[in-house]
Amino acid sequence: MAWRIARPALTLTLPLMAGAAMLGVIGCSGLGGESNAQTAQRPVQSVPPLQPVVPAEPPKPETPADYAAHDRTYPFYMPMQGLRRPAIRLFIKCDASRAAGREVYQGPDAASLYGRAEGGYEFVYEALDGQGRPCVYPFAPWQPDIVGNLDGTQYIFRSSLSGVQVTFRTDDPWATLKMRALEMGRSRIHFEMRDIALDFPGAIQPMGALHLETYGGTAPGLFTAVVRRSRIFGGKNAIFVPGGETMLYVEDSAVTGNVGTNVDQEHGTYINGTLVSHFRNVSWQGQQGWRDVASGHQLKDKAYLRIYENVAVSNAPGRGPPSAMPLIDASSFGFTWSNNLQIRRVPPQQAPRDALVDLRSEILYGNPQHYPWPVIATSDWRMPAAPLGSLDRVYLSVFFDTSVQSFRQEPHVFALRSWGRGFEPGTATILGEGFTTRAEQRAVSLSFGTRGTFDKVYSGEGWTYANPRLPDTMLWVADRDAFIRHALGLIGR
Repeated sequence: MAWRIARPALTLTLPLMAGAAMLGVIGCSGLGGESNAQTAQRPVQSVPPLQPVVPAEPPKPETPADYAAHDRTYPFYMPMQGLRRPAIRLFIKCDASRAAGREVYQGPDAASLYGRAEGGYEFVYEALDGQGRPCVYPFAPWQPDIVGNLDGTQYIFRSSLSGVQVTFRTDDPWATLKMRALEMGRSRIHFEMRDIALDFPGAIQPMGALHLETYGGTAPGLFTAVVRRSRIFGGKNAIFVPGGETMLYVEDSAVTGNVGTNVDQEHGTYINGTLVSHFRNVSWQGQQGWRDVASGHQLKDKAYLRIYENVAVSNAPGRGPPSAMPLIDASSFGFTWSNNLQIRRVPPQQAPRDALVDLRSEILYGNPQHYPWPVIATSDWRMPAAPLGSLDRVYLSVFFDTSVQSFRQEPHVFALRSWGRGFEPGTATILGEGFTTRAEQRAVSLSFGTRGTFDKVYSGEGWTYANPRLPDTMLWVADRDAFIRHALGLIGR
């Protein structure tokens, strides 16, 4: 099944576009228009649904200088001040490394580090071989252990030519590119990977082909990770990010599958309880399936704040049959803002699970301090009589212009699962989902302009609305930057 998405570059530092006039035109399905009654075959509306507000697109980079200039821009919510230039910079030669089957350096080499790096590092890989072709390195990148003072340090892996992708290809079962910092504490740490393809078809041992983890972080400590123009294949999860004080931003990239052996518990990407996951112009497919198991998800994302822009997710198979699970497994806790999510489902060998995007509530993955309100039903909350006038007081997901292309008429696209009443002692598992009243739920999901092969936008659970008319005071939910500021402001970030 061939499919693609456009991948324009974006500078994320443009000023916030404000004002109700900038927020698009309001839909006309009414304040009480719940999605349970909405179907794919809707009558033509005289007024289009509410439209998202995003910064204008800059010109697409065309030269290495254009790409390098773009790479100096970051999401507005990432505090990039206070970072130091990496203390260690190593340049890896292409043809000599290919011949040796390991890194061969121009200038200082890795041996001088004795396997340990302090003060940050930058690995620059020669982009072209002697024939002028993008270099393919027949090994996984070597990395030293990180030691010493972590505050303000940067760890960068990049091609020597911005916009020219180099590839690391090996069958090594331990192949990975990892960022692993112990005892992070209150440090500010930054990681980048640019113009790199990881092709690790045999990497069944590491958790992720791209493996990003820090330990012991506490606010205001922060780990930011930025991935640009990359392709990632291999590992038990092609991208794995455990919980922590982490903000992840990925753009113009593709995740093409995992190779783990526990196919019901491993996923194309696994984001645990982090602060932010932000994907722009990113595609997923190839999550490893199994003939007699429903298998994992293309994207399992339990971040507190999730931003999806021009994201395409398909269960088109990699190794084994297609997964029958929901393509995106997210949390009903926290916040999700999505624009132009493209979902493609091909027939699996198991009975497909009905939801395509499953907003679940049975486990709390993140640090409880990341959440401004309880994530279980309590006597302190009852949904107000006009929920759409209280969107600033609830956990919120908003989906603009989602398209669905499926082998069948899907029963629904989104499911917002019911909350429970408490935790299993000593665990993060929530008990009693489905036994709470609707008024006790503190989560709302909105969709605007959802289209494709399905019967209903939402399942019958929770506070869900398709193409609702919002009060003027709630139009901020359409503005991506205002939504981000609201979500992160609740936890002081």
